[in-house]
Amino acid sequence: MGLDERVAELERRVAALEGTAAAPVPGPRLGEGGFWALETLKEQLAALGAEAGGVLFTGAVRMISGERYVWQQGALTDELLDGDWTPAAESFAALGHPVRLRLLKEIFGGRRTAAELAELDDLGTTGQIYHHLRQLTAAGWLHTKGRGRYEVPGTRVVPLLVALSASLP
Repeated sequence: MGLDERVAELERRVAALEGTAAAPVPGPRLGEGGFWALETLKEQLAALGAEAGGVLFTGAVRMISGERYVWQQGALTDELLDGDWTPAAESFAALGHPVRLRLLKEIFGGRRTAAELAELDDLGTTGQIYHHLRQLTAAGWLHTKGRGRYEVPGTRVVPLLVALSASLP
């Protein structure tokens, strides 16, 4: 949230507390209100002299289990196009299996142990589930948190949701 939006929100709250509030003016909703994130990115790219441009993704997520994650990552286009893309292959490959995506979805939903995951239909045998969990862990999409509990690392929550949203029609 930019400074102008924060000041406007504070003024609205003070007016409401003092009883002088006018009818509330709703703020922009997700996907509305122009390209505010894009405009800020363009300003930053211009300040950096990045003529080829760049990309930015960001998110604020509250998980079903209560954890909250905020994340922002950007990259310059030149750096992305000039870099080596082969290290991304393992990460993409790990996401390229329907059972692995289902496992991630279930772990997001609160099922954290292999035993809980094995109770679900259509995921295969316990050995197959462990195989998929190892693939996701090796690629960094999961890590274990004591006593066989799996979770998506906080630094991967928003990137995973961004990859998912970018891949859906």
